[in-house]
Amino acid sequence: MTSPHVGRRRLVRVVATLTCSAAVAGLAAEPSAMADVSAPIVGVAGKCVDVQWSGTANGTTVWLWDCNGTNAQNWAGGGDRGTLRAFGKCLDVAGGSHSDGARVQLWECNGTEAQSWLVDDGQLVNTGSGKCLDAFGGAATGTELQIRSCSGTATQAWAPGGGPAFAGPAAKKGVATWAFPPGSDGIRDVGAAWYHDWSTSNSDVPAAAEFVPMIWGAAFVNDAELAAAQRSGRTLLGFNEPDLWFQANMSVEHALDLWPRLQDTGMRLGSPAVAFGADTPGGWLDRFLDGARQRGLRVDFIALHWYGSDFGDDAANHLMQYVHAVYERYRLPIWVTEFGLIDFSEEPPRHPTPQQLVTFVGKATAALEATPYVERYAWFALPATGEHAPHGLYREDGTATEAGAAYRVAGRS
Repeated sequence: MTSPHVGRRRLVRVVATLTCSAAVAGLAAEPSAMADVSAPIVGVAGKCVDVQWSGTANGTTVWLWDCNGTNAQNWAGGGDRGTLRAFGKCLDVAGGSHSDGARVQLWECNGTEAQSWLVDDGQLVNTGSGKCLDAFGGAATGTELQIRSCSGTATQAWAPGGGPAFAGPAAKKGVATWAFPPGSDGIRDVGAAWYHDWSTSNSDVPAAAEFVPMIWGAAFVNDAELAAAQRSGRTLLGFNEPDLWFQANMSVEHALDLWPRLQDTGMRLGSPAVAFGADTPGGWLDRFLDGARQRGLRVDFIALHWYGSDFGDDAANHLMQYVHAVYERYRLPIWVTEFGLIDFSEEPPRHPTPQQLVTFVGKATAALEATPYVERYAWFALPATGEHAPHGLYREDGTATEAGAAYRVAGRS
C-alpha cells in the first residue's frame, strides 16, 4: 500500500533532559575474558544463534537461524560471570542441567553457572556443566540448541562476534520507505538490517533485509491484516501517530480496546508511535501505557518519532535528550522508527543544507549505536523524490544523496 505518511505536515517539539548513555564494549575470543559487545554468534553452515521469534519471556527457545542482523541474534558477552545476553536476558542451560541434550534457553540473568560461558578454541563451553553449546542434529534452520560433551564437531564450532562468517549490515540501522525505483537496491546499498513501509506486507517493497510490519490504524485491525503481519515478520509496530487527526487519529481508549487483537498475534509488540510528547506526563502515550498496565496488556518496546527543527551542531543532542527522557519515564527498549531534520512549523517545510544533514547523520547514528537501550532506528525516508528530495537517501536513478552516503557508513565501524 502507499504510505499514509507521504505529504504530511506537522509541528514537532522536543523536551530536553539528560544526554545519552555510554556504549557497550566488545566480545573477544579469549578463554576466560570475553569483553562486552553486541554481536552475532555464527556457527555451522554460517547460521546464527537466534532467540526464537524474538521472544523475551523466560524459557524462550534459542535455536539456529539464517543470519539476518536482527536483535534476536545480537549477543552481548562478558561483564558479569561470562554471560551471553540478548534482550537483557541470559543464555541459560535449562534447569542448570549437566546432561547431554539439555536445552538452551533465554532466562533472566541470575548469576548461576548455568549462564556462564567461555570461548575455548572456537567452542562455547558452559562452565557449570563443562559441556559445549551444540546445534546437534545438523545445520537446518530452526535446529534447537543444547549442550553436549565437547567433541570438536562442526555443530560445536562458533565464532563469537561474527568472525569471518558474518559481515552483514548494522543490526540497529533501518529505513522507512515506500515503493520507488531503487527499492531493494537502496535498502541493500545503505546497509539497512531492517525496514518498514507502514503496512503489514512487504509485497510493494521486497528486499533482502528484515521487514517489520505495522498496524497503521484502526481500519487495519482485522483478520486479514493481522494474518499478513504474522506472515511478514516477527515484530509488530503499533498505530502510527494516533495523536494526529491526519494520521491514525485514535483516542487512547479506542487504541486500548483494539490492542488485544495485536497482542494475540504473539509477535513482539511495539507501542503506538506518537508524533511528539512521548515523555509528557498525561500525554497520549503516557495515558496509553498507564491504561495498558491497568488492563494487563503487553507492550514490549517504545516506538518513537522525532523531527528536529534546529539544524545546528546540537541537533543530535536534542534527539538523544528526547530518547533518554522517554526511556527514563518508561524503562522499556526504544525503537526510533522515524527520525530526521525537518521543520514542519513552516509551509512548505524548511530543510537543512546537505552539509547540516551529513553532520547530523554522523552524530545521531553514532549516539544511537552507542546507547544500549536503543534497539533500532530508521531514517525518514529512503526515497529522495518529490517533496522528500531534500532529506531522502536515494534518488530515483539509484544514486545516494549526501545524507545517503553518510547513512551508508553508519553503524559499520
